[in-house]
Amino acid sequence: MKPLIGLMLGDVTGIGPELIAKLLSSPATREQANVVVIGDARVFELGMRDAGLKVPYRKISNIDEADFDQAEVPFIDLANVDPTAFKRGELSAESGRLTGETLKYMTDLALAGKLDGICFAPLNKAALHRGGWNYHDEHQMFAAWTNHSGYFGEVNIINLFSTFRVTSHVALRVAVDMVQPDRIEGAVRLAFDTLHATGKPNPRVGVAALNPHGGENGLFGDEEIKVIRPTLEALRAAGLPCLGPFPSDTVFIKARNGDFDGVVIMYHDQGQIATKLLGFSEGVTMTGGLKAVYTTPAHGVAYDIVGTGKADVGAMTAAFRVNCSNAASRKASREAVVS
Repeated sequence: MKPLIGLMLGDVTGIGPELIAKLLSSPATREQANVVVIGDARVFELGMRDAGLKVPYRKISNIDEADFDQAEVPFIDLANVDPTAFKRGELSAESGRLTGETLKYMTDLALAGKLDGICFAPLNKAALHRGGWNYHDEHQMFAAWTNHSGYFGEVNIINLFSTFRVTSHVALRVAVDMVQPDRIEGAVRLAFDTLHATGKPNPRVGVAALNPHGGENGLFGDEEIKVIRPTLEALRAAGLPCLGPFPSDTVFIKARNGDFDGVVIMYHDQGQIATKLLGFSEGVTMTGGLKAVYTTPAHGVAYDIVGTGKADVGAMTAAFRVNCSNAASRKASREAVVS
């Protein structure tokens, strides 16, 4: 059975509405999943105008009314975002508040078993925060909404490999102190679990070092000797065949060449530079480890091209594909347990 995926239009001030219109114009989208769009129909109309496309849709009041055999895309119109109230291409706290409001509505549906996955167009982290959603990023917000306990983290996916973070949206001087055994173990286990869910029964996971040249045997730092390597040895002994630590200036060359399916990184830019350089137009961000499946393009709201019709749908398409894959895997696992 197809998973049921909720599509969210993103921040109205950015390119999100255009991307969703372009995504839904492809027949392949609804071949992969049953889809319901959740947001404001006026914003969707704006996105279709930007894209120069017309996607037939039908308003419904709840998901139980959705008929996925019809040509029209089911649309739950929250009527909560008037696009004429916002200047496009500029950060808006109120738009950020409403973006969070819509995502919270969708999260509640997922927790109630009404959605198998949530795929959202780009949002603006600063707008979310200024709009009252007081979290460092959307991943922490989703974790709070789903009452998560235990490790979770941002996963970045390109065709060549995926990255998993020991630390994420914190200052670099803070990140170094956060590189501890429990966080390394959490990221490695998340890597194996996520790659299993995407159809890799024997994932190959490499782990990046923290310091230049892997510390040069303690000359440039001893975190590899005292923290990272002992943790990886313990994980290998526990049955997780992760390799490393490798200097970050070589681990991504290995991954690009096909040696690894995933790379565990120690801090944000260590992996983001590699993934955006090698796959910007296909990059996907997923919140890994939570009860609900969340994916979005790895790029942002692209204020410089809003309203021009030039937005590249590649990463949005990839985000939807990853969401479908993970949601379908979880759905199959749940049904296997029930049967």
